[in-house]
Amino acid sequence: MSIRQETYRRLTVPQFTVVTGLLVITFGTLLLATPLCSNSNVGLWEALFTATSAVTVTGLSIIDIGIDLTFFGQVILAIMLLTGGLGLMAITTFLQGFIVSGTELKTRLDRGKTLDEFGVGGVGRTFQGIAITASILIFLGAITLYFFGFNNIASSSERIWASIFHSISAYNNAGFSLWSNSLQDYRSNSVVNFVLITLIILGGFGWRVTNDIWINRRSLKLRNLSLHTRLVIRSSFILISLGFFGLIFTESLARGSFFSLIDFDDRILTALFTSVSSRTAGFTSLPISIESVSDSGLLLIMFLMFIGASPGGTGGGIKTTTIASLMAATRATLRGQNEIIIRNRQISDKVILKAVGITVGSFLFVLIMALLLSLSNGFNSGENFSFLEMLFTCISAFATVGFDLGVTSKLGHVGQLILIIGMFVGRLGILLFLSAVWQALNKSKLQHRNRIGYPKEDLYV
Repeated sequence: MSIRQETYRRLTVPQFTVVTGLLVITFGTLLLATPLCSNSNVGLWEALFTATSAVTVTGLSIIDIGIDLTFFGQVILAIMLLTGGLGLMAITTFLQGFIVSGTELKTRLDRGKTLDEFGVGGVGRTFQGIAITASILIFLGAITLYFFGFNNIASSSERIWASIFHSISAYNNAGFSLWSNSLQDYRSNSVVNFVLITLIILGGFGWRVTNDIWINRRSLKLRNLSLHTRLVIRSSFILISLGFFGLIFTESLARGSFFSLIDFDDRILTALFTSVSSRTAGFTSLPISIESVSDSGLLLIMFLMFIGASPGGTGGGIKTTTIASLMAATRATLRGQNEIIIRNRQISDKVILKAVGITVGSFLFVLIMALLLSLSNGFNSGENFSFLEMLFTCISAFATVGFDLGVTSKLGHVGQLILIIGMFVGRLGILLFLSAVWQALNKSKLQHRNRIGYPKEDLYV
């Protein structure tokens, strides 16, 4: 056995995922920095930021993808989107099955519990299902965009690539576009809007949900679906509706906002697309800035970004089921109930504790990012940003959304490094990342679990 294999054997799943993610980003950076993939505007730093944003399926960029990257560079970028979007954890666990095949069963079972999407012994089959489902949906999306969406593109080869690239980007909730103004030229194109909306939603659902829907497609009864699937569908519908009606309301009241400059039909379509895209996709059909969107509209978008997609999906954020669990716990507390019930099912305390940990950890991490970004404001070249702009950018990076108020490209290297770290941690998940760090710092202590019990005592809250 080689030294590299022996090193990998000693890594836990969180540590293995972090290391593999860093290796993929490093490899992508070196590729994008070559003349084969990019022009002279892309150096190592620009390549690093772009590769990180691609692997974490964020969409933030400090270069123009359609101009600064060659066709081969765009293909490499699309491959990185697939690598990160279809599940960095899924791929690393699949590869780890070969590396740690000699480990004892209990260790492998413990590793399997780390992932949301995999049952014992089903890593390979599940990964195959994810790949097949993604391929079919991306192919159908690309075909529809080619024949009915991007009709204004005269060159058939350019239209084919635009259809494939945007279909990949949408399903992986990446938000990367070949055009500098994203999808603003297709604001009134209902085909482009609804195809991308469908891909974004299905990608954000995750394979478990789409597979559950497919298995029960003939009965079409919600009660036959799992609680997880029903909760994801219900939460997503509520959040999309909240974003849609909220943006219509806030931007209709705000004078001088972008919504006041477009007609009613475009206003409806733009509000719906923005509501869906806010939950980690990052495509824009309207210019998002402090001038074009009201403060209340930006606050609503930040709320949607922070929640994000669903567990096992291609998006980021704290996840829909996390906020649903917290709301159920709040409801139970207000009613004086000792048990937390969702749809006639009791939720375990471990799930609620995990939801609290994810929410609090993510919130604190975003605040630290914003604090550091505000401190790095002095390193910018004469640019001063408001705290709202910096907080918005930090949430966008951590939740892997990719919405930008025009801040990212104007930041210095220190500020952009903060966003790079935020994108990476946000894509891995705050608990997975902290688990990897904690296990590395306390490796010796983990070998001797504490079996001491402690007396209970109540606190007043």
